[in-house]
Amino acid sequence: MQLTRPGSGDIIAGISVALLALPQGFAYAELAGMPAKYGLYAAAIPSILAAIFASSPYLQTGPVALTALLTYGALEGLAQPFSPEFIELAALLALSVGVIRLILGILKLGKIAHLLTDAVITGFTTGAAILIIFSQLPKSLGVDGVDGGVLLAGWKSISNPELWEFNAILFSIATIIVIFGGRFLHRLFPGVLIAVVCGIAISKATDYSGPVVGELSGGFISLKFSFEWGSLADLLLPAIIIAIVGFAEPAAIARTFAKEGKSNWNPNKEFVSQGVANLASAISNSFPVGGSFGRSSLNKIAGAETPWAGAITGVFVLAVLPLVFFLEELPSAILGATVIGAVIKLIKPLEFFKLVVDETQQGLIATGTLIATLLTAPRIDRGIVIGLGLSLIGYFFDRFRLNKHHTK
Repeated sequence: MQLTRPGSGDIIAGISVALLALPQGFAYAELAGMPAKYGLYAAAIPSILAAIFASSPYLQTGPVALTALLTYGALEGLAQPFSPEFIELAALLALSVGVIRLILGILKLGKIAHLLTDAVITGFTTGAAILIIFSQLPKSLGVDGVDGGVLLAGWKSISNPELWEFNAILFSIATIIVIFGGRFLHRLFPGVLIAVVCGIAISKATDYSGPVVGELSGGFISLKFSFEWGSLADLLLPAIIIAIVGFAEPAAIARTFAKEGKSNWNPNKEFVSQGVANLASAISNSFPVGGSFGRSSLNKIAGAETPWAGAITGVFVLAVLPLVFFLEELPSAILGATVIGAVIKLIKPLEFFKLVVDETQQGLIATGTLIATLLTAPRIDRGIVIGLGLSLIGYFFDRFRLNKHHTK
């Protein structure tokens, strides 16, 4: 789609999405093992450049939960999360993801995304959503100092109520109520924004002693053009998996909206768009990015007409970067609840059960992928590889059964 002049709908939608992207950027950066401010870097320039090449008028690009968790899993064994070394590796990973997606788009290999069957995607996204929720439980309950893997830390948090911080729980509950309750009032109700503003005000007024976002240096993004190339070999497989698996979400977004008859989408153009966005994220010294289902849906509902809306979102985030220090007193519990509210919809037990009952083989693949994703955490990229292996075994089993039937 060629960019035309932005309409009033694009401006309103772009700013609306930006107001949601600010707190989500903080939350997803921490999920990726990065300091909070890098989530804003991932929401700024990448959104602007992605809009130039996008085929869908509604797709919003930036930090997303699934890609953030994949990033953490890929880098956690190579460097200490939140350290300068970890940040360096995250930028190199984003660069690698960007190059791979760009190549796939230029070579018109967009159909490669179909390698991921519905069963594999269902099992993987369900497992990833469970892991993301468990990773946010300590933050949402105000529990400090829990160790172990993602599942173990989450379980320790919910099974030891004596560690809970009452005010953190109040912030979390209030955030969930505002986010989901607000939707009953109006589909554009800015629940996350209201939770953030009220949370900061209450935090300052009451001298809240629980964990907060902390120091956020203002100023603009320092562009980065040198990378730690020595770690490239360690990041190649995770980069390939993120490039393909992470593309499933923007592809599903664009395809869903196109089916409604209001837009077209081209998978090759979206690969290019997402590739350029990740190159921009790498240069911004941030982590891999993707298309956000929640922010894209808000973009559409708010009246976006062209990809300009995505660019306006990025420009708005870029413009407010010098003012982010106002968010330093934001309780971490609100960020945890925001992430939980965003990903809980990925868990669809009825659909999963229906798949197992109606299509036994596909159900087994989905279940196997789910279990593999949970067991391989935080290296959930290995879970998707196991899922693809199960899918391949199922394919050869079908071929064998079909050949055996023909020979009778």
